[in-house]
Amino acid sequence: MESRNPAFRGGAFDQRGGGFGAQPYGAQPYGGGGYAAPGYAPPATRPMTMDDVVVRGFLTLATLVVTAALAWTLVPTSLAGPVLVLALVAEIGIWAFITFGRKANAAMVLAFAAVYGVVVGIISHSYNDLYHGVVFQAVIGTALAFGATLAVYALRIVRVTPKFAKFVMAAGLALIGLMVVNLVVHLFGGDHGIGIRDPGSPLAYVFSVAAILVGCFFLLLDFDSIENGVRAGAPEKFAWYCAFGLVLSLVWIYLEILRLLSYFSGRD
Repeated sequence: MESRNPAFRGGAFDQRGGGFGAQPYGAQPYGGGGYAAPGYAPPATRPMTMDDVVVRGFLTLATLVVTAALAWTLVPTSLAGPVLVLALVAEIGIWAFITFGRKANAAMVLAFAAVYGVVVGIISHSYNDLYHGVVFQAVIGTALAFGATLAVYALRIVRVTPKFAKFVMAAGLALIGLMVVNLVVHLFGGDHGIGIRDPGSPLAYVFSVAAILVGCFFLLLDFDSIENGVRAGAPEKFAWYCAFGLVLSLVWIYLEILRLLSYFSGRD
């Protein structure tokens, strides 16, 4: 079962190698005919179920929310900057270890969620200080976006095809590339970079809306990966990869909604 989410890139779970390998579980990743029989012996562990994904996804998200609340409450404003930098470094390190080291398990995914929660908590607190109530609105918006995307996927309004997956990956990389360019221009003297994060520029609104839509598209890839994994008999531990990808997509959507709402909010 080959995943299209960047958190799962590298192939499908391969029992022979203990990680992601080159061989998919099923012979046809898309189409109405379903999955063909695996080309090798099924994994020794029991196959993943939808309940496994739900439980692990809830644990991962709950860990993030708890550490975000703790960071919001306990980190003083004077230390917010240094703590945020340390948390970002730790987050990127754990993300890279999971993604490229192919080591998604309970300890690593929950550790990632805990560190990511610190980042989210500090950022959310700083936004709420400037735009009171915007965090609650962003949480509601994220929940609505998740529900709407799940409904769109369940009703097959948008079908996840190889072409669609390539488009989402290209769009995601393009957005990240623009953010990097914007940061570099800002560091070298541009007050608002190239304008994609300038509240006074219409381009900022367009960019945030596009980023939210791309985040929802990544959720569609997550749902497809989960459904294909359950259907194809992926091993139980693959549920941690699914939880990892869902949290990445949800936080992406939340942060972009938070920023977009801040454009419409007056400072307190």
